[in-house]
Amino acid sequence: MDALLNIKAVARRTGLSAHVIRIWEKRYQAVVPTRTATNRRLYAESEIERLGLLARAIRAGHTISQIAGLPVGTLRGLAATDTNAVAGAGAGEPRPRATTARDFVREALEAVRDLDGLELERVMKAAELALGQMGLLCKVLSPLLEQLGKSWRAGDLLAAHEHLASQAVRSFLGNLSRPYAATDQAPELVVTTPVGQLHELGALMAAATAHHEGWRVTYLGPCLPADEIAGAVRQKHARAVALSVVHPADDPTLPRELEKLRQSLPAGTAMLVGGRAAGAYAETLKGIDAITCETLVDLQNALDAVRQGRGGAFRGATRA
Repeated sequence: MDALLNIKAVARRTGLSAHVIRIWEKRYQAVVPTRTATNRRLYAESEIERLGLLARAIRAGHTISQIAGLPVGTLRGLAATDTNAVAGAGAGEPRPRATTARDFVREALEAVRDLDGLELERVMKAAELALGQMGLLCKVLSPLLEQLGKSWRAGDLLAAHEHLASQAVRSFLGNLSRPYAATDQAPELVVTTPVGQLHELGALMAAATAHHEGWRVTYLGPCLPADEIAGAVRQKHARAVALSVVHPADDPTLPRELEKLRQSLPAGTAMLVGGRAAGAYAETLKGIDAITCETLVDLQNALDAVRQGRGGAFRGATRA
């Protein structure tokens, strides 16, 4: 009898994350692992093969909800057919190029699913040329990242897809910000994510938006403790700090971390907080007098208000 493997070993074998494997099991019953007396998952070789076939089909563009219940024989044929289709994808007529924001989002999603970083970069460049920098950020990258997040949580994207998208967008946004050299008199903004928040693309988009608005931006990367953020704010004499809160939405330690940051910041420092999970911490954000920015337009309005010393009285972004 073949040895049973735990979820970490299966993740190494298949290239899937443990998160995706659990989602496929709980939501779609794609596999049914054996459970130990302590409720640990153990997987047989047949289940590991099934997970690998599902992963290959998803790389080719299928969604887990469509294929989770298919028998292994069908998955083998599907994976082989999809491999051939991907191999011959460039042989036909070129696809029509996008002209609208919706088309750019669609093309970008296809590039991510194909693990094609060069194509994703091309789409972003074309979108910036057609829509302008803020059009790219608000109308293409924001909905793209939202869709990627949903697909990742549903198990329709693998860790490889997320990593490729993150690297491509991170590099592109870094280059996007460079032409906007702020003056020495421009206000300072520190941008990061708090401890436990590992997804940094929202913070990078906030940094690019602030650069566009003429702020001097210090980007610290993701997952910093409150005292480190406050120290950077003090050193840079920053007028505001912008935080991205994306996932998870139920971190029991984050409220205390946000409260600690407010207590550590110099008096009068504005806290701007955005991201998909920000609303889950609304009570805490209200208590620390943070400004919630649901969209990049809200962030623009908030930055303008802070720059002019108008506090929270502005259109769009609101006090949490």
